[in-house]
Amino acid sequence: METARSETGSFAQTEINWDKLDKTKFYVVGAGIFTGLTVALYPISVVKTRMQVATKESVEKSAYDVIRGLLKTEGIPGLYRGFGTVITGAIPARIIFLTALETTKVAAFKMVDPFKLSDPTKAAIANGLAGMTASLCSQGVFVPIDVISQRLMVQGYSGHASYNGGADVARKILKQDGIRGLYRGFGLSVMTYSPSSAVWWASYGSSQRLIWNLLGHGNDSNGSLPSQGTVVMVQGAGGIFAGAAASCVTTPLDTIKTRLQVMGLEKRPSARQVIKTLIADDGWKGFYRGIGPRFFSMSAWGTSMILAYEYLKRICAQDL
Repeated sequence: METARSETGSFAQTEINWDKLDKTKFYVVGAGIFTGLTVALYPISVVKTRMQVATKESVEKSAYDVIRGLLKTEGIPGLYRGFGTVITGAIPARIIFLTALETTKVAAFKMVDPFKLSDPTKAAIANGLAGMTASLCSQGVFVPIDVISQRLMVQGYSGHASYNGGADVARKILKQDGIRGLYRGFGLSVMTYSPSSAVWWASYGSSQRLIWNLLGHGNDSNGSLPSQGTVVMVQGAGGIFAGAAASCVTTPLDTIKTRLQVMGLEKRPSARQVIKTLIADDGWKGFYRGIGPRFFSMSAWGTSMILAYEYLKRICAQDL
């Protein structure tokens, strides 16, 4: 039920509008659910980040090599470097993100409703605008968390400095660069995550509608409502498709951003220098370093997140 006017068929019964949610329950239960997902999927981010910052001389060339090296030297804790920092900042960042996402989505659907567009197109535009806006609103929290956690992920690896926890990273950055040091790569983060979020949510919204139309549950359908199992499968398929689309589009910028953020304080390469180094080491394919883990991460995280998110909305829906 994105809007009362634009979704009148059986598909409308599979979505829950923002104004129908118990907000307190939504935020409290959501914090627990997304924390659990972060615990499960965090190691993929560590592997992806290490692959992106590896030099040409690095021994660990593949995701398997990175995992084996971490487990050999540090055991399971090595796969959770920087986790404490991420989980601390993730809760306020997600509250900002989800609130901006849902409120913008409702407004965007109302904006595109008068136009003679197909339902998948309307969904792509509204969800894409909502995803981009939500990402822009939350970057102020996400970027410092990214900078600190990524330095912890790669400490002692491929020539990178070592730290005594997230507080030590923050203290050294603030001492050297001031507050702007925590926002290193902010422009690239906005350029990476905002389009990524827009592509992800646009792909998710439009692919869902296309699948529902193929299954005979479009907005003009007067047939029976889909089963709960069918709803979950369609939402999961939409998450996989969205993750694939977003990872292919944004991996080059993510690789550049990650390299800028993890460079030692004494090294200050520009984005242009990072690009030149990547091309010199691996050619244009260097921009897609870590695309395997990133694709898996975005697909796994996206599918898990959207299923958890849609479930969260169902259990927090109010009977009005």
